[in-house]
Amino acid sequence: ALDDLGLLPAMEWQSREWLAKMKLEFMYHDKAANGWTLRDRLVAHLPDYAHLASRVAGLLNLRNQFAPMAWLGEKLLGLSAKRSLPHWHNRPFFTQAAQGASRAQVLAAERPVVLFVDTFSATFEPDIANAAVQVLQTAGYTVHVATKQKPDGKHLCCGRTFLAVGMTDAAKHKAREMLAELLPFAQASIPIVGLEPSCLLTLRDEFLVMGLGEAAHTVSKQAMLFEEFLAREAKAGRLGELSSRLRPVNAPILLHGHCHQKAFGVIEPVLEVLRLIPGAKPQLIESSCCGMAGSFGYEAQHYDISLKMAELSLLPAVREAPGAIIVADGTSCRHQIKDGAQAHAVHVAALLAAQLAPTKFSYPYGGNRRCLSPRPQPSQSPQRAPT
Repeated sequence: ALDDLGLLPAMEWQSREWLAKMKLEFMYHDKAANGWTLRDRLVAHLPDYAHLASRVAGLLNLRNQFAPMAWLGEKLLGLSAKRSLPHWHNRPFFTQAAQGASRAQVLAAERPVVLFVDTFSATFEPDIANAAVQVLQTAGYTVHVATKQKPDGKHLCCGRTFLAVGMTDAAKHKAREMLAELLPFAQASIPIVGLEPSCLLTLRDEFLVMGLGEAAHTVSKQAMLFEEFLAREAKAGRLGELSSRLRPVNAPILLHGHCHQKAFGVIEPVLEVLRLIPGAKPQLIESSCCGMAGSFGYEAQHYDISLKMAELSLLPAVREAPGAIIVADGTSCRHQIKDGAQAHAVHVAALLAAQLAPTKFSYPYGGNRRCLSPRPQPSQSPQRAPT
């Protein structure tokens, strides 16, 4: 058998590379021939203007409150009026007080970690990035948040949003910029940890087929998701301090896996990390794609099929467990759960941070504190967060 000969893993990896190349080629030539819409450009350049848009967060968030604005957005941009858009914060992660160690400190540290905070986490859910820093520091790691050495008002970006609409050249520019900043850490064998599956795993997928040279391969070997890193460290017996600080949870935990987590076979690390919480017995929701697929589920022409995909298994499972904590590491997955089941899902980092005792971590924007509470039955009053 191919597996016995050790050829199957190699063939699977080659297939992944071929698929990545075909996807990039198709998107590039399709858009080059047909042009980019205004919606395409808004999606692609989100990392470039997010820091500016956050200054008028209150104005942008009115779109979700007033139907005429949603209707206008659909007519002009093709974004479904039935779908809420991500909530902008006027204090995104990179505008908050500096957290973590400097480059020099992390390079000299005994237990170093570099945290890659993506556009989505930084802009729309900064509490997740804060939670990750809190958890990693509690576990005894020196945490450096990856930033540009020469600040220009923008943060590091993997280029995912550009790749999504076929702007390959722009994506390569972002990728090269990111590799230049991360390479010294990778060369020092320092783990590069990310929060959003589609962004972090770009470093292990598309980066390797865009002609970015040996630097891409060096960085990819150190790139891992937050839960992958913690699961690895737990197996090595290095999370004793973190485990001792976690308070028990008294609610069921359901996990929805992001498509990138499934494709790369990294669902099990999430379950392993959740089991670090005393009393936790996480169960995986047997589901396919949540239906969002990046910006796909926001588009008016795809809204109905997006919900139908979610209704196959994900949303029914959430509705059938009203007292459960729902864990979903993908930002689009959490958005679909919120829109489709009126339920709040939480990133694994946020759940771990909330279970720390004592903890300095808080949810400054009030969003995910509710996520950690068992959602009330229709006939019950809201319950307090599990402790």
